[in-house]
Amino acid sequence: MLIRRLVSDVIAADPSIDVVGDAANGRIALQKIAQLAPDLVTLDVEMPEMDGLATLREIRKTWPKLPVIMFSTLTERGAAATLDALALGANDYITKPRGGSYEASLRHAREALVPLLHGLCGPRAVAAAGTAPGRRPTPGPPGRVRVVAIASSTGGPNALATVLPALPEDLPVPVLVVQHMPPLFTAHLAERLGVRSALTVAEAVAGERLLPGMVRIAPGDWHMVVEREAAAIRIGLHQGPPRNSCRPSADELLDSVAEVFGPGALVVMLTGMGHDGRSGCGRVVGRGGRVIAQDEESSAVWGMPGAVVRAGLAEAVLPLGEIGPEIARRALLGRREEEAA
Repeated sequence: MLIRRLVSDVIAADPSIDVVGDAANGRIALQKIAQLAPDLVTLDVEMPEMDGLATLREIRKTWPKLPVIMFSTLTERGAAATLDALALGANDYITKPRGGSYEASLRHAREALVPLLHGLCGPRAVAAAGTAPGRRPTPGPPGRVRVVAIASSTGGPNALATVLPALPEDLPVPVLVVQHMPPLFTAHLAERLGVRSALTVAEAVAGERLLPGMVRIAPGDWHMVVEREAAAIRIGLHQGPPRNSCRPSADELLDSVAEVFGPGALVVMLTGMGHDGRSGCGRVVGRGGRVIAQDEESSAVWGMPGAVVRAGLAEAVLPLGEIGPEIARRALLGRREEEAA
């Protein structure tokens, strides 16, 4: 009941969005979707009679493209249920406010929900955060790929579940991932991606040495960076101020990747709202690294990759299904060329 009231109050305050209906449980929601044909649906994971996951399964059978946002608790159970929802086809999620006044809960819901509503329902050009077209840099001779840095947000968990399993067991470089998620959620995400991938996927640990074939995901609420220590390169974690309202931030990782790896950096910008990563991609390209961006058609929201493309920083713009094989091709090609030399 609280979530329905919050959503109604949040939307009522935005004249560009209308509430066309609400429902006390999933069965009623399915009936109203058929009657009202909404542009977007919000679902609570925990509902009577038919819970959010069961409702989502039924929605996807009839309305495979209808945007769905889940409301979830910030708990171990909530994190697991949210990842289940994303795997079933939810576009994104919002954590329920815990405790505090109704006004505080309303503010939390407004800050989290309204941008998602506009991002998932509005024109995709708006999601690109107003970036202006830029000139694509003239690439020099490709250097050997020594690290892959991946950034994602809205729609990212499902995109990562496509990209990472496409990487071979003998990938000769480490992979670092920034996915915008809160604590607990990133640990569950790493665990689930690890089951599907031939590589070792885990949450990043401060001081861990970068090794070929490892995939490390930035923990929720921590910036992840790379740091050179004598002959080794290690992972660093810190809780400095958010960048682009994000912690972890793609820009924070990419700035350090540009500094440490220079032309050996390969950046992959996946689906997500906003423009986190655009500045860092500029630094990477300025040091001779390369950037691949997910294309608009396969992105849940073409914000982060679109910002990079419009800034002229992407060397290649690819559909999601081609990104994993392209990462593998570039990484393995560099190794073969070095061995032949």
